[in-house]
Amino acid sequence: MPTNLSSFKFCPNCKSENISSQNGHKHLCAECQFEYFHNTAAAVAAIICCDDEILLTVRAKDPEKGQLDLPGGFVDHNESLEQALSRELKEELAADIVNWQYFYSGANTYHYKDLLYHTCDVVFVSYLTEKPKLNADVAEIAGYQWIKISEFDTSRIAFASLRKAIDQFIKSQA
Repeated sequence: MPTNLSSFKFCPNCKSENISSQNGHKHLCAECQFEYFHNTAAAVAAIICCDDEILLTVRAKDPEKGQLDLPGGFVDHNESLEQALSRELKEELAADIVNWQYFYSGANTYHYKDLLYHTCDVVFVSYLTEKPKLNADVAEIAGYQWIKISEFDTSRIAFASLRKAIDQFIKSQA
């Protein structure tokens, strides 16, 4: 079972054991009044459409290694959601895509190396007139594939929030 990051045994400031958690993300030390907020991490994903197909990646790492995923990743400090998504597409697939339209957001959890992270997954859509030349970074993704919207099986998608986003997207295309 992954460790929930929303619990501390000791205050990171004074090392006191007299630290409490409120609402699972606010931590307060009764000794030194240190406050820490472990907030939700922002993550971005792309529904990239060309003709009647959506681009999916194959996860190279856990969590959910080998499962299908939307291209994307975590938002770094000092970047917008759209900048993060364009950066992730460049890193993972050597793709230059910058025309994003907001589509969906959903709460999710991400289990990584025995830690539980809470995320807010923000999904954008980009409609392309032709498929870009892609080059998968195998350290990040095991591969990619284009799947016809009419043949989509969302049960193969790694994360619940992204399954919901794709379901909503497919319904919006009908």
